[in-house]
Amino acid sequence: MTNTSATMTTTQVYRTYIKAAPSTVWDAITKPEFTAQYGYGGDADYDLKPGGRFQVRANEGMKAFGAPDIIIDGEVVEADPPRKLVQTWRMLMEQDLADEGFSRLTYDLEETSPGVTRLTVTHDLTGTPTLAMLVSGGAEDKGAGGGWAFVLAALKSLLETGNSFLHGAPQE
Repeated sequence: MTNTSATMTTTQVYRTYIKAAPSTVWDAITKPEFTAQYGYGGDADYDLKPGGRFQVRANEGMKAFGAPDIIIDGEVVEADPPRKLVQTWRMLMEQDLADEGFSRLTYDLEETSPGVTRLTVTHDLTGTPTLAMLVSGGAEDKGAGGGWAFVLAALKSLLETGNSFLHGAPQE
């Protein structure tokens, strides 16, 4: 999967409003017991301090299709729970993606009214054209997923209804 299009946006911004407190949204982003329930279902592991490690482990379904044990890695740049998380982010699913190196990912969380959080995800993808295409959902028709829009829709669904696109039954 290679896309060297000069028209690819190098910074992608996604915003959603979630009927949940910022601390709940923060936990859903940073705790593996949540991250396994939405999006693509990997277990995220954060050491939430500057310089701390970040990894996402593949689930059994991903491994059955040849995914490596660690599918995303990076480093925490800034952690201000439950308001802001800045990290580096590198996808390891294929060698060409890993070779593109690290991008920069920022989560901004703000309570806009009682019990409602505005989540803004800013992904600086400078120098990572293949990753930019994937996280934009640009390869969804090829079975590569819907990118950040898919992940955030599933996160919102999980926190508001107890169901995500990954799982059809309510989570406990």
